[in-house]
Parts: sequence; structure tokens; C-alpha cells
Amino acid sequence: MKATTLAKIDGEFRDSITRYAPPNFTVKMYSSGRKYFLSQLKKDIPSEIVVPPDDLTRTLWGITFRSPIMNAAGMFKEGDCYEMMSKQGAGAYLGGTGTWNARQGNVKNGIHLPFVPYPKSGSSSNFMGLPNKGDEVNSRKILRIERISGTPIGWSVMASPDLEGEAQYEGIVRGIVCYENAGVDFIEWNISCPNVSHGKCESLEDQMSYVERNYLKKRRSNIPIIIKISNDKTVEELPYLLDLMFSKGFHGINIGNTSIQYQLIRDKIHPDERKLFDYFTRTFNGGISGRPLKEKSLELAARAVEYIKAGGPSQEFHVIRTGGIENWNDIMDSERAGISLNQWFTGYFEGFSKYGHEVYKKLYDSRNHVK
Repeated sequence: MKATTLAKIDGEFRDSITRYAPPNFTVKMYSSGRKYFLSQLKKDIPSEIVVPPDDLTRTLWGITFRSPIMNAAGMFKEGDCYEMMSKQGAGAYLGGTGTWNARQGNVKNGIHLPFVPYPKSGSSSNFMGLPNKGDEVNSRKILRIERISGTPIGWSVMASPDLEGEAQYEGIVRGIVCYENAGVDFIEWNISCPNVSHGKCESLEDQMSYVERNYLKKRRSNIPIIIKISNDKTVEELPYLLDLMFSKGFHGINIGNTSIQYQLIRDKIHPDERKLFDYFTRTFNGGISGRPLKEKSLELAARAVEYIKAGGPSQEFHVIRTGGIENWNDIMDSERAGISLNQWFTGYFEGFSKYGHEVYKKLYDSRNHVK
């Protein structure tokens, strides 16, 4: 069955399923269903090609992005769906998150890659744990991708939780070099996944210093390296984090990853979905994405822009916003705050369930109705 058909069927019934079905059944169904849906999605290439309006083009770090919106990491672990995303009209494509070691991802209570949506809340939970085939395999797959003009490729990387200490960061550098050699346009270093143990590691400053010494000062290309942090960071933490990134030679910050602030977010979950929310967060923990992160992601990203404008680094440096992006109003909020790019995950799949491959077209067309 086509991914577009699966998404429409799910869109019709998931409100009832998430409200009335037993939570353990719902998690099992959506965890296995999501894997099947993604396996079908990569086969479902749109026949029509959407070209974003010319005025949406952004040039950052010498890279041309067709629009300021693209997918977030975690959607396409192994380089799948690049052609599909380009034809849909995405501003760029982001693969991963990859780790140096191959990982099967999390299994708990007999469920592989636990996931569940909260459709009325515009949210979801996942406890996936970085499933991927490893950076060497991932990067070889990139080499086989037929590049499409105007659609840059980025890749998300993270220290492997299977390694400890300096070995983790040696893996990060080796992974980055693999993707650099494969010809990606930018790298996003994820330092904030809530779904894995991070092992024994040094301080954040030591981590960044290792990458600075062993990659940034030795690299052969000028691809930008962006640091992805959590939406659970505070405004007070931003100056330290940004100064550290400036001084070590990084090129941007993405705010940010899924949240584990369950009690704060629970109030933003629709009452019909709180039983399911409570079951998932107590049983699996995991990260929460989507609409409940909207205000926090905007606040943190906007504050980061303000700090950069007050006295930024010598290198070109940009802010990316991830968390709660659903519509053009959200992108306009980012634009007004000076945020350069946006990534969506939950909002994309919600839009896909309604519009199929026209998800980006509908987003761009909606600009005419935004005040």
C-alpha cells in the first residue's frame, strides 16, 4: 500500500485509537506501523515536482537552500527519500542521525523503536535510540544518491553510546570525515539525544576541543558544522554554549532536540491523550516532539540570535530552529526573530497525512493567508 494511502487512513482513525485503545496496544501498533510506513514511503516518489518560490531562497555558508524549511534528523536514518523530499519542494535534506557503530535502536517490553503520536496535541513520543547502519555504511549510500540541483544534503552525527571517553569523539571525527568524503554540504552534530545513555565522556568543552583539534583545524573542505542542543536548555545556559561554539570554530546552533520535561509538557497534551502520554513516559521515557515545544524553541532560538548580534564570532554563524514547526506562521515567527532555517518532524508527518506529496506546496501556498 502506498505511503500516501497509509497516512490518510491513519489520519482518519488515530484520534479514536489514541483516545480509546489500550495504551500498550497503541504503542505496539504505532511502533510497528511506523516502520512499515517508512519502508513504503521511500518507494513512493511523487510524479509532480514542486519548486519553492524564488523569494524563499537562502544562501548560508555559501550553500543555497531553496527555502528556510527542511526535515529534521531522525526521519531518514540511512539516506532514504532524498529524491522524494527534493520533488516535494523541501529547502534541503538532512539524513541521520548516524553513529560510528551500527545500532539496532532501543527495544523495551518487546517493542522495537517505541513510538506513539498524540494527534490532538500535535505531538509524539519516541524512544528510538539512534538506529542506523553506522557512518561508514551510511556515507557509502550517499555516494550513490543522484544529487538534484538546489537541494543540499546535510547529515546528523552523534557520539556512539557504545563507546566511552575519547573513543566516542574519535568516532565522531571519523564519521564526519566519512560524510565529508561522501560530499555532504553540511554536518549537524547532535549532542543531546534523550533516548540513549551517553556513556562515560568528558565535559562538553573537552568534547568540542577534541573535534576542533582533530577535525576543524585539519579539514580539507569548508563544510559548516552545526551543534544541535536540547530544547530543555535554559536561556541562562545559552551564553556559555554559544561562546564555546564561537571559540572552537563551529558554524551554527540548532535548537533543538526532543524534550524530557514530562511534567511541564503534560499540561500541553490534550486531556483525551494524557492516559497514553502517561503510559509512554512512565514505561519508556523517551523524547517528546511537536507543538508543545513551539514556544520554547522560538524563545531559545530568538535569544541565541540576539546574543550573536550583540557580539558574534568571526566565522559565519547561523541559528536553526527545530520544535513545533507546523505552518507558515511558525516560519514567519522565526523570520521575524532572525532565525535562518527551520526543521520539522511531527508537523511534516501531520501535513503529509492531509496533503500527501503536496505537503510543502500547501505550506508555501499558505503564505498568502499569513498576516
